[in-house]
Amino acid sequence: MIQIQIPEKVNIIIRTLAAAGYEAYAVGGCVRDAVLGREPADWDITTSASPMEVKALFKKTIDTGLQHGTVTILLGNEGFEVTTYRVDGEYEDFRHPREVRFTKSLLEDLKRRDFTINAMAYSQEEGLVDEFDGMGDLKRGIIRCVGDAQERFKEDALRMLRAIRFSAQLGFVLDEGTRAAIRKLCGNLKKVSAERIQAELVKLLTSPHPERIREAWETGITGVILPEFDVCMACMQRNPHHIYSVGEHTIHALEQIEADKILRLAILLHDFGKPEAKTTDSDGVDHFKRHPEVSERLAQGIMKRLRFDNETMRRVLRLVRYHDDHPAPKSASVRRAVNRIGEELFPSWMKIQRADILAQNPNMQEPKLLALEKVEELYGQIIREKDCVTLKQLAVSGRDLMAVGFPAGPKLGEILQYLLDLVLEEPERNEKGELIQAAVCRFGQEQEGKE
Repeated sequence: MIQIQIPEKVNIIIRTLAAAGYEAYAVGGCVRDAVLGREPADWDITTSASPMEVKALFKKTIDTGLQHGTVTILLGNEGFEVTTYRVDGEYEDFRHPREVRFTKSLLEDLKRRDFTINAMAYSQEEGLVDEFDGMGDLKRGIIRCVGDAQERFKEDALRMLRAIRFSAQLGFVLDEGTRAAIRKLCGNLKKVSAERIQAELVKLLTSPHPERIREAWETGITGVILPEFDVCMACMQRNPHHIYSVGEHTIHALEQIEADKILRLAILLHDFGKPEAKTTDSDGVDHFKRHPEVSERLAQGIMKRLRFDNETMRRVLRLVRYHDDHPAPKSASVRRAVNRIGEELFPSWMKIQRADILAQNPNMQEPKLLALEKVEELYGQIIREKDCVTLKQLAVSGRDLMAVGFPAGPKLGEILQYLLDLVLEEPERNEKGELIQAAVCRFGQEQEGKE
């Protein structure tokens, strides 16, 4: 019999329910993850007890969703969701059942779940309940719907994207019946909220296998939720620097960068402007001039459409805008690049550059990587020597300039920018006295002429 290590608090809840004459099991993703040796994010419990019967057995509970049978039990500072066995009624919006009916049958409850690997239940006393061969699918590395795939996807369209996401997180493949059902029904994803689509897309992108977005394209999902990606997949790059279509280049770049939300979103979106910017010269060579600007505009529209928060948008869009920036491997050029791209985002920008290069033509990579390594080396030196790269780090402020006679107003900003430019070129000049003198020399005569 399979043994799963269950947290003691989960066991307390299960034993308390069992002692009162009810069935209770850990269920769903936590069982799947425990079997795979992964740390479950949370532990869900299913029971034959009604919500009110559950509440009567525990001192501290929260009515999380009584209409759907869910009560959260508080043990110490931890909360555990306990849900009554249920049968879902008719789904009316491709996402939520119109009503749920409680049942005393664990099998009926497991039948309504999405995939076989998520339809297993476990308790230490009863062992593993696996009516749909979830264990077999875990061993085979398969994502397969419980029962009829089309029915599961008609109930909840988001399950189609979740299937791809699970394949990316676990490195599994889609069962053919599940894949065929997605191809047929993927249009229903239009009915799912942008927030839900966003959450699943981010999980897919930050998984160990972000390249599985190709499967979302093959099954028609991206055509519904991210049509711009399909345009990139169809856009060839007949150019010595590239060997892939824009979309395939993007997929390869995703594989070359760490599983960070901002980095992978920026890589996903960095070349979306190429199809629109594409031109072909008389020799049949494709060019993509100003594509970062177009990519930034398209990325902004996509991120708004998918309801990303403003801070995520700010960081991703800045990386998209500057992803093709190539400072000369000289100290002053790198300082200017840090100022231009942003001190906070420059380390991320270097990672974006490396991933972008590694997804290009291998025969053209070496000089680009050498130049980037030099930039990385110079950046490290700039950080170690604490060179000024922003107005905040400048040794003078607007107040200092006003103290020596410069009037308040927009002109102060111009003067400070001039002084920053001097310091970016020659960091040793970042001394208060010298900068004030430089300001007076450059702008003092102008001030006198206005008096």
